[in-house]
Amino acid sequence: MHQTPSLIRETFPVGPLQCNCTLIGDPVSKKAIVVDPGGDHQFILKRLDELGLTLVSIIHTHAHLDHFLASGELKKATGATLHLHKEDQFLWDNLEMQCKMFGVPYTPVPAPDQWLSDDQELACGCGVALHTPGHTPGSMSFWFPQDKLLIAGDTLFRRGIGRTDLWGGDYRQIEQSIRQRLYSLDEDAVVVTGHGPETRIGEEIRENPFIRG
Repeated sequence: MHQTPSLIRETFPVGPLQCNCTLIGDPVSKKAIVVDPGGDHQFILKRLDELGLTLVSIIHTHAHLDHFLASGELKKATGATLHLHKEDQFLWDNLEMQCKMFGVPYTPVPAPDQWLSDDQELACGCGVALHTPGHTPGSMSFWFPQDKLLIAGDTLFRRGIGRTDLWGGDYRQIEQSIRQRLYSLDEDAVVVTGHGPETRIGEEIRENPFIRG
């Protein structure tokens, strides 16, 4: 049976709030997407170069400042397109205000090129976008079924969930997103969280003190 090679995947914390940034590359075409470039654009560009990848798409799990701080610089350097769910536009439009609130220098970011939608296929053809609102109205997770990999942003953490007391947060929605969308995925799947260590779907179903499966 012909085995499709695994995706190239690297996750590392970036920026002042140590957001997990993930590079996903197609091993054949060498096209890549970057998820949540929350700072350190030079380091991200260096890693893409070292891995021999061409960045085509910059995608965001949501529009809180710590998930976008390097997006403008990456777009400028590579011409990659910016993607976000439409329901987080109000947050994107207020990025400068968010930066002021958290005392973080603001680097202007252009408007998103395309709005992400639920079940939309991602640029490298290797994954799909899932609309998982609750932490923000437009929060997205990204599912790569072949590699059993979920990038959950700030929706699901290792033994935790995203806070719902910020702009547009909704506890009932995040509970529904986790139970119905994320906990229905493969239990062996690795979960890349927005901050902190990775986990697995099955572990969270059994051990997450906030939302059990």
